[in-house]
Amino acid sequence: MSQTIRIGALISGSGTNLKAIMDSCESGKINGKIVFVGSDNPEACGLEKGSRLGIPAFFVDYGSIIQRFKKAPGKVILPDDFDLDDVISKQSFFSADVDTEKMKAFIITRAAAEAKLLDEMKHYPFDLLVLAGFMRNLTPYFIDRVNTDPGNPRIMNIHPALLPAFPGVDGYGDTFRYGCKVGGCTVHFVDYGEDSGPIIGQKAYEILEDDTIDTIREKGLKLEWSLYTECISLFAEGRLKTVRTSYTLKTGKKMHRTVVKIAPPRMKKLQDL
Repeated sequence: MSQTIRIGALISGSGTNLKAIMDSCESGKINGKIVFVGSDNPEACGLEKGSRLGIPAFFVDYGSIIQRFKKAPGKVILPDDFDLDDVISKQSFFSADVDTEKMKAFIITRAAAEAKLLDEMKHYPFDLLVLAGFMRNLTPYFIDRVNTDPGNPRIMNIHPALLPAFPGVDGYGDTFRYGCKVGGCTVHFVDYGEDSGPIIGQKAYEILEDDTIDTIREKGLKLEWSLYTECISLFAEGRLKTVRTSYTLKTGKKMHRTVVKIAPPRMKKLQDL
């Protein structure tokens, strides 16, 4: 891609990664512009970061939707194109032994909220959607309506651990409590699981004997801001490609995995030098 890409952002809190992305777009490190900032939380401080720069900002109150469902499950409004069985068959963030009703309730409430999110987002065409501290799992219902070309994912997330270790909501805490000697962060494309999508980039830091959970979080955040910028820039340059790979294990079992390949930078034409 040689043209400026349009970036949509979803947040849940203060939006520190959002600020880093905005600054990188402004400085030219990323050939892109933020076209909207959305949130699941009406009190997310990061919404103001976009509004101050004239970027459209909106929220869908997930919490209220979930509470209304608990009080009156039969009154939840679902989109016409929602297929519960299809979403259940695709998702992989629930294990096989999970309580079925609990899983259905989770998926139904999230899809109800996601439909409202998609309705807000449709006013602002985008090339890439970045999750910048968005603390909600996305269901296949949402993902399929953003990733309209299965071979070209366009939802990117940053996670505060070296995946596939420590997926979930507390990557720094899990890293620290496990006694790891190295921690880090990972940028990946989003798939139907929890922090299980194809890895785009990773950065690591050393964990010293006198480190605390606060100091490793401080180390990690600095790496997050630079790593996210680098990965979004690679997307903007058209250098990311997902490839389906197959491996035969010693047991004879075949393992399949989608991975990200990073193309080398394009040579500049003489007239551009």
